[in-house]
Amino acid sequence: MSRLPTADPQKQVKAAPNSGAVLLRPHHVLCAIGWTGRGYSPAFSANMDAVVVGRLRADPETPVEFTGTADSVCAPCPHRRGLGCASGEKIADLDRNHAQALDIQPGDKMSWAEAQARAKRLRPDDLDRICARCQWLEYGMCKDALRRLRQE
Repeated sequence: MSRLPTADPQKQVKAAPNSGAVLLRPHHVLCAIGWTGRGYSPAFSANMDAVVVGRLRADPETPVEFTGTADSVCAPCPHRRGLGCASGEKIADLDRNHAQALDIQPGDKMSWAEAQARAKRLRPDDLDRICARCQWLEYGMCKDALRRLRQE
């Protein structure tokens, strides 16, 4: 697999301040589980690889802190607008649906393993509801990844 160029480190939000935690919006739990290397841009994909493959998948005990604003994944996203998103209403819906489904709120802290355990309770068909407005849902990556996670 070819590696994409590394995103500009000056634009990356790598961790919650002073915690070493990966900062995540609630809906990015399932995005991270379903990550297969397809992203919005080369910089976004490189950053997502660094966060998901380099931190979360490399060490399931990686601390995660949840936020309601731009996070470690959003850093180089072309849709990012400061701490928000050009698709603010859609992202707010996704975060609300995922927070409820995973029983998490902004400010909650846990290991990546615990976040995955919460996702493991979901059925792949649940994503039709909680990810209803996500443009990536139709590709089936997250459903496939959730099926694999549930079999572990």
